[in-house]
Amino acid sequence: MALTGEAGGTGAQKVTPPPGRAEHDLLGERVVPTDAYWGIHTLRARENFPVSGVPVGRYPTLVRALAAVKHAAALANQEAGVLGVEVAEPVVRACTEIVGGALHDQFVVDVLQGGAGTSTNMNANEVIANRALELRGLPRGRYDVVHPVEHVNKGQSTNDVYPTAVKLALLDALDDLHAGTTVLSGALRERATAFADVLKIGRTQLQEAVPMTLGQEFAAFASGVEGEWERVARTRADLQVVHLGGTAIGTGLTAPQRYRDRVVPLLAHVTGRDLTVSEDRVAATSDTGPFVAVSGALRGLAVRLSKIASDLRLLASGPRAGLAEIGLPAVQAGSSVMPGKVNPVIPEMVNQVAFAVVGRDVTVSMAAEAGQLQLNAFEPLIVTSLLDSISQLAAACRLLAERCVMGVTADPAPLRRSVERSVGLVTALLPLLGYERATELAARSGQDEDVLAALEAGGLLPPQWQDVVLGREQGLAAGPA
Repeated sequence: MALTGEAGGTGAQKVTPPPGRAEHDLLGERVVPTDAYWGIHTLRARENFPVSGVPVGRYPTLVRALAAVKHAAALANQEAGVLGVEVAEPVVRACTEIVGGALHDQFVVDVLQGGAGTSTNMNANEVIANRALELRGLPRGRYDVVHPVEHVNKGQSTNDVYPTAVKLALLDALDDLHAGTTVLSGALRERATAFADVLKIGRTQLQEAVPMTLGQEFAAFASGVEGEWERVARTRADLQVVHLGGTAIGTGLTAPQRYRDRVVPLLAHVTGRDLTVSEDRVAATSDTGPFVAVSGALRGLAVRLSKIASDLRLLASGPRAGLAEIGLPAVQAGSSVMPGKVNPVIPEMVNQVAFAVVGRDVTVSMAAEAGQLQLNAFEPLIVTSLLDSISQLAAACRLLAERCVMGVTADPAPLRRSVERSVGLVTALLPLLGYERATELAARSGQDEDVLAALEAGGLLPPQWQDVVLGREQGLAAGPA
């Protein structure tokens, strides 16, 4: 800052520089705010990547995962004899605090960044180092005692730290998604039980098909959610295989053998996860296959949820001039100009979440394909896409369950009446009538106002007709009644 003189004065007034601490890197020296736990590498990353406006600290699963990796690395380096207890112990304490939720606001680099996650790794190194210094009773920036790279990042590279942390973060996030899908499938199962005896007409291609119960319809919704979750769950096995210890490209260069042998078992202990080491760390360093698999499974779940949401909207359409087979709970006014209108806003929200997830799946696929040689530089985009999709799907499942499904109502009388008026009854009696007779009857009864009455009048309806149309009556022989 330039010196300034007072008007009419003979001397210059010295301006006090802004408070901060001087740090340096290969590009030179910069002043870092005194109260910041991050350092010069994070400062430059903030200046280079003001992209999304979303800092890494907004992804707590990723922050906790990074701290867990650094925790395990410190322990492994101590066991290998390359990191003294006077450094390892405060580093471990700092990591434990971060896993517990502290200092997440200090992870300030933008989630979208060049460098394959290097800025995020350096942000973590600096925060942990400066907190460790505080725990030693020393000021931040005393990197001669605890250094972000030489100590916190010892034996590591962004290229094995970041993907490992991403896998841990995804595992944590998927646990939350499982809880969300469990809430939703439970709500759907409860409604299936409540509607077990509510007879209605099923539809294919939006046309009347054959009778079913509303309970069967909701049970099918539940089975769909449960099946899609099982597909998602199968992707977790590959996420539990990590290549920490591989350093830059998987060869383990710069990491002691003892460290390479111990770091993954120690990480498994720190996280409580059943983690194993990649058989080929070089291959694993550039392999984004597990992330593509997770993304594809999330897409499948999203498509299923969107179909359920769309079905709920159709079934509740009206409520007086549409299908109106079910009633959705009213959660807010639906129009600024039409009094009394209520919209299916929760299912509409689920549809939009699903559309976004499908779009992110394309993004993940493109980012995975763009990897080159021994590394994929686009994992920051992959992880943000996946974590956003998982968190939104988990929230959508809970909201759909709690603010929609649990409050669904049905009036059995009009639903039963729709069955009695439908030619679907004729189809259900096909085993009793035979195809030719049934076709003739369908053509004739389709002209009648009341198919049930027409069948009864012709003596074609067995006493147990409801059991027949619902498939509860077995051993029916085809042929004329």
